[in-house]
Amino acid sequence: MAFVAINPSNGQEIRRHPYLSPEALEAGLTALNSQQSQWALEPMASRAERLLKLAAQLEAGAPALAQLMAEEMGKPLTEGQGEANKCAWVCRYYAEHAAQFLATETREAGVQWSGVRYEPLGLILAIMPWNFPFWQVFRFAAPAWMAGNGVVMKHAPNVPGCAEAIARLAQEAGLPLHNAVVPVDQVESLIADPRIAAVTLTGSTGAGRVVAAQAGAHIKKTVLELGGSDPFIVLADADLEAAAQEAAASRLLNGGQSCIAAKRIIVEAAVAEPFLAHLKTALGQAVVGDPTALETTVGPMARADLRDALHRQVQASLQAGAKVAMGGTLPGGPGFFYPVTLLTDVGPGMPAWDEELFGPVATLHVAADREAAIAAANDSAYGLGASLWSADTERAQCTAARLQVGNVFINGMTRSDPRLPFGGRGLSGYGRELSAEGIREFVNAKTVWVA
Repeated sequence: MAFVAINPSNGQEIRRHPYLSPEALEAGLTALNSQQSQWALEPMASRAERLLKLAAQLEAGAPALAQLMAEEMGKPLTEGQGEANKCAWVCRYYAEHAAQFLATETREAGVQWSGVRYEPLGLILAIMPWNFPFWQVFRFAAPAWMAGNGVVMKHAPNVPGCAEAIARLAQEAGLPLHNAVVPVDQVESLIADPRIAAVTLTGSTGAGRVVAAQAGAHIKKTVLELGGSDPFIVLADADLEAAAQEAAASRLLNGGQSCIAAKRIIVEAAVAEPFLAHLKTALGQAVVGDPTALETTVGPMARADLRDALHRQVQASLQAGAKVAMGGTLPGGPGFFYPVTLLTDVGPGMPAWDEELFGPVATLHVAADREAAIAAANDSAYGLGASLWSADTERAQCTAARLQVGNVFINGMTRSDPRLPFGGRGLSGYGRELSAEGIREFVNAKTVWVA
């Protein structure tokens, strides 16, 4: 048995990586545990040097890493290079700021001295997804490493080459990481391993439920970044053309296979017609095709089963009353391509509203007014991000305070940024990644009190 990579552009197998034997897995964990013990003693400046070396490696290797992403999960080359460079950014960010974020803090307690030290937990199991195969790993690993932790990486089975490249880069930079090439049914035993101190997962809500239950049974902390059905709210005073361009870009980023994306576009009725015209124009500019072709902006979906599931959601939404304004028809030929699609008249009771659509399908819902738009945005079990468009940014700030999500971006698409905490609520998970909040998720906040 093995992790198998299928080229989504043609459906052909390109590589496979056999599962680790029990002996190899045990040897890897033992070696990593020893390495992490020494790593935790390294001065912060020494850890930073390693991360800066890794950042340089990521930037130098960006074209090759982009090619790997295009082959294994269909990401266009320009997006893949951007992902590799963003990984370098997060490494540099924590190399420069971790010492400040984790500095021992003095607290007043009426004694000679008291304070809080931030110390590593040990080995962190990272269960990672295929859609951003490098970024999802490094946005967790960079702060985890700078905090003195080691990383056990259980990557997605369809991107084994990406996982191997990450392991190689970490080894070359001298960073503690073990690539656990094991089947899903062995994850529970990994979580139970006493050497694993905590678990982070980026994936589906279903996977989050399972991992949270398993980790909870062993009293181990988890951080979960799960699915999303982000609202993209366009108020009547918004710049409609700019909003439409960003809605299309957000919805089609990574072929629509992103947790944070404009999945439910909600527009005030007063401007619905002109906004729809702009949105059609923006979506129509997309070029679907070979992800290695420079003109391509939307590649294939990562797997055949994902494309089939998306199409079933579209068809069920149409049966429930949605209308097709663009796309919606499965293409012939090889590969797992899906057309850029726009559904209108979308609302509660449809998969396009109630569920996460993971692919290049935009949906439009018309709200009577601002209050109705807020209510529609909050009508979701998810709570990851939201984008809000208005010329009145002060009023938009008040509106943002009422949105039940972890991130709100006003007059811009939702995104992750090393400088800002990222995470959700509800079925989108809990805990935070990035910024100071992210690096403090996997540390022991130890009180020290001196009489």
